Amino acid sequence: MHLSYWEYKSWFSKIDYTIVGSGIVGLSTAIRLKEKYPDKKVVVLEKGLLPQGASTKNAGFACFGSLSEILDDLGSHSEDEVLELVEKRWKGLHLLRTRLGDNAIDYQNHGGYELFTVDQKSMFLDCLFHRARINEMLMPIFGEEVFVAKTNSLGFEKIQSQYIFNQKEGQIDTGKMMQQLLYQAQLAGVIILNSIQVKHYEEKDQWVEVHTDRLHFVTKNLCIATNGFAGELLEANVQAARAQVLITKPIPNLNLQGTFHLDQGYYYFRNIHNRILFGGGRNLDFKGETTTTFGLTDPIQHQLEYLLTTTILPQTPFEVESRWSGIMGVGQKKKAIVKRISPRVSCGIRLGGMGVAIGSLVGTELADLN
Repeated sequence: MHLSYWEYKSWFSKIDYTIVGSGIVGLSTAIRLKEKYPDKKVVVLEKGLLPQGASTKNAGFACFGSLSEILDDLGSHSEDEVLELVEKRWKGLHLLRTRLGDNAIDYQNHGGYELFTVDQKSMFLDCLFHRARINEMLMPIFGEEVFVAKTNSLGFEKIQSQYIFNQKEGQIDTGKMMQQLLYQAQLAGVIILNSIQVKHYEEKDQWVEVHTDRLHFVTKNLCIATNGFAGELLEANVQAARAQVLITKPIPNLNLQGTFHLDQGYYYFRNIHNRILFGGGRNLDFKGETTTTFGLTDPIQHQLEYLLTTTILPQTPFEVESRWSGIMGVGQKKKAIVKRISPRVSCGIRLGGMGVAIGSLVGTELADLN
């Protein structure tokens, strides 16, 4: 790639901070860096036409964990670790809403519902049994009870007679969120360049050499915010996790409000513009869905349609309008990795499927390392 003098001087010279990835974390990092250092030159590189990964492909849940997810986390994390996870997600959502504004991201608080199938009676009873204990555990964060049991009144079939309602859960418009993040970053003077993929980097004493598929240049500091794709640049304890999604055509008189979880959060759906957006099924094929390749598979897509037909919309005809996938970053531990890798390189990765909740906070923490 042969640059003119003007192109090189304006975009690729005297760079103070280069951020890899223009998703929620990358743009939040850039915005925070410009708040701290208004005169510094901040450049964001994005390999896709739009932000890759999951930032523009998620369901728009402003959530921090269903009751069954929290109970499951307590099986592999200490109570303090789980509290820290929930608190960071809640703080991250507050930061996102404060930074962008509820109107700009179409934030709505209709609550979240966790459904349990007829085959999950044991899990359902376990959640009911531990509900009071979890509410008490979360009291220091929320100051009131979070989870209550409600009778199934929304017409779902093949589920338990009650579901667990989370009054603190909300929803956003993912596209509007990303547009607002891009707008605020550009307003702050951040340079955002798309369709440039970073292949590798080499750290020197005074700078970092960044090698891309188009050109190479130097930067004083490098921040890696590629989440599920982090393994392409770093040796990190992060696994890529693909999530498949579909959305229906508009459905007349669709009487659903809120966000809905099934099977410990492995399935999730909501009403958006009188359509059902439905995603999940990674637990059907963990090995196959541990990939950085975007795509769809018949078994998962068939299961999504089966659950729509038998459980979510049992008496309602529907047509699927489109399907897509996103790539998350997960690991054995759910705590995000925000750390300095070397004197001039740092990262904010492994968001564990909670990018909307913690992306803003992880980006701020990453910027504050610099």
